[in-house]
Amino acid sequence: MSRASRTLSLGALVAASACAGRVGQAPAARDGDPPSNILRADYAGSESCAPCHPAIHAAWQRSPMHNMTRLPHGALVHAPFDGAEYRYKDDRARFERLGAERYLEVRSAGFGDHRYRITKVIGGRYREDFAGVEVTGGASPGGREEILPVSYRVESHAFRVKGYSVMVGERPGLRAGGVWSQTCVLCHNTAPLFESLWGALYGAGAPAYQGVVVDRLLPVDRRLALAVTDPPALATALREDITRLTGSTPGGEDPHRLLAEAARTLRERLGPEGLVEIGIGCESCHGGSRAHVGRNDLLPSFAPRAPFLEVRPPPGQPPPTRAEWINRACARCHQVLFTRYPYTWEGGLRRHDPGGSHITSGEARDFLLGGCARQMACTTCHDPHGADDPGRLQALATPAGNRVCVGCHDRYATAEAVRAHAHHDPAGAGGSCVACHLPRKNLGLGYELTRYHRIGAPTDQARVEGDRPLECALCHPAARVGELVASMERWWGKRYDRRKLLALYGDLGAPVLAATAARGRPHEQATALAVMGDARLPGATPALAAALAHPYPLVRYYARRALEKVRGAPVPVDLEQDAADIRVAVARWLDPTATPLAAPRPPPNPRPGRIEADED
Repeated sequence: MSRASRTLSLGALVAASACAGRVGQAPAARDGDPPSNILRADYAGSESCAPCHPAIHAAWQRSPMHNMTRLPHGALVHAPFDGAEYRYKDDRARFERLGAERYLEVRSAGFGDHRYRITKVIGGRYREDFAGVEVTGGASPGGREEILPVSYRVESHAFRVKGYSVMVGERPGLRAGGVWSQTCVLCHNTAPLFESLWGALYGAGAPAYQGVVVDRLLPVDRRLALAVTDPPALATALREDITRLTGSTPGGEDPHRLLAEAARTLRERLGPEGLVEIGIGCESCHGGSRAHVGRNDLLPSFAPRAPFLEVRPPPGQPPPTRAEWINRACARCHQVLFTRYPYTWEGGLRRHDPGGSHITSGEARDFLLGGCARQMACTTCHDPHGADDPGRLQALATPAGNRVCVGCHDRYATAEAVRAHAHHDPAGAGGSCVACHLPRKNLGLGYELTRYHRIGAPTDQARVEGDRPLECALCHPAARVGELVASMERWWGKRYDRRKLLALYGDLGAPVLAATAARGRPHEQATALAVMGDARLPGATPALAAALAHPYPLVRYYARRALEKVRGAPVPVDLEQDAADIRVAVARWLDPTATPLAAPRPPPNPRPGRIEADED
């Protein structure tokens, strides 16, 4: 069997019969590149980096990203395991500590009583999640680690239902979710990159498991292709991984069949002992670096390399630049379109086009969709080895931060050029490149808006005719649809379809934010509500109050944060009730003399739909 006849293509998502000659020329390897950096034998562990890079290693050890997953013994844990209780509807969760062990006890009207020993703490910058083993009855059954149903929000020192940081529907009660080793493990820990490539190498119809590369979420002309140049070597590598996971060596030489078996085996058999290390290590980004540890002239490579593998650009496209490889390393994890929520920015649908994600953790993938990803790396703005300095990031979103952009766009290096381009004061907020081209419209974990990383312009036709709110309204919150669109057409020579705008807003004379809150998709509504709050818009209270009972709990939290800003006082409404009860409470709060009748509450549902593994 020839090598060409067994090439596997990521870009076309075809099976093993694709031809290697059809996917363009492979980028040449540099003399200093390691021969392989994706297999388990290629990984040395982060401690191997410390002798030569002590300062970077020390900073990384303290960083939130490195500590994304940690063992509870000896780790910094923000959540109070001191008997603290959290009540959600008719259910109760209690956090306690006995000796060195931490426990979560859940008493649920619909799902029964359970007790878990905490085995993993996940996150900690904005929130902490937990995985644990059930020990109900006093003795551990040796079961799998489950994702537990309560999170802890670090900023507000409060508990919250797991999943409510993304667009999931209202939960009927507290119930453990997926299995830890089948959900967040490959992005929140260090594992050989090879394991994340199996689905892409298999192609269409690959068994479902957590290994995903970003290219399937990119337009076809931006997808790289994985070409297998030595199928027998691939088969050998797959057999080694399956043997390690199962203890027995599979037969056969067919890489396609072995890829499916490896994916299924990883999903069922991967445990902590199968990882390179708990938490995100140096090699999660830099690739397996054992060769570099042995020979300093073999530098780590952000591009995946193996004796049986080539990575090829789309036909007619140049190979990725170093900046793009860095961005793709970030996008191995920061690619997520969270949950089964179907909508994306640019008016898109998650399953049918590569629109931008609306929420945290899709930033690198969104950046790859924009126009600067070949020239500028994520590390241009973000500290790759520690926690970002908030002051530095804020400065980048001022006219002083334009220095980053004019390195390539030198025609905007003068104040006069910025004024002519932006039609705003070059020394004011409207003179910042970042303010307009990376707008604050995504939903962050702290109920504050974060920047949308698909670099574009507020005048882009897809954004104006497909998104709500118009991005200019993020800084001009009282503006109306027609006046903003007319200004964009006059200043930048654009033309926009009024029929599409009417379909979005209902009336060209409507205030952009109010119309978005009334007619938008949920993520658009949350953005509009947050901007209303930041602007302390007079008259915003009715729209904000109505959103407190939104079908998506995340939107409720954004509405409450905004309403507290507008009114200058806490909102005394429990958002963890059923939506019908929230509406009653809101009505009584706004008009204490009213006595509305509560809608009847449905009985708890003991068999809800499966909690999705990719929800947050």
